[in-house]
Amino acid sequence: MRQTFIDIALTILFVLLQTTIAQYLAVAGLSPDIALIWIVYLALRRGQITGTVAGFFTGLVLDLLSGNDGMLGLAALAKTAGGFTAGYFFSENKTLQTLGSYRFILIILAVSLVHNLIYFIIFLQGSGAHWWQAILLYGIPAALYTAAFGLIPTFVFARRALL
Repeated sequence: MRQTFIDIALTILFVLLQTTIAQYLAVAGLSPDIALIWIVYLALRRGQITGTVAGFFTGLVLDLLSGNDGMLGLAALAKTAGGFTAGYFFSENKTLQTLGSYRFILIILAVSLVHNLIYFIIFLQGSGAHWWQAILLYGIPAALYTAAFGLIPTFVFARRALL
């Protein structure tokens, strides 16, 4: 029960970081998805159900905080799919090895691609951009940037594994 409260508090912290700090890390209009990295971490530590539920509630809070883009529920849908996808990589016996290795980066990349595929295709409906343009111009670069930002927790977990 105590761990659940800690996870909720950290989720709130990462949502606040996503809504405040991430915009200052933007490159070419794309910022890393710090909240998605946290959802992947939760799914790898606790399993698919936790990742899916955390993805939904994190996305819903982000939708409510982001306000006037007119797409209430889109981040919740995309992050739920991301948490569900990340849960496929859950292995109770190999959690720490996964978090401290290149596999964590690859999982973040795969989950981010799924997330961005859903998010940008729906978000750009009616804008005149084709679905493949949404993926090539927004989805893949944002996924690569999020995966590169995922190097930070990977180094932390790799160092923790050495100690």
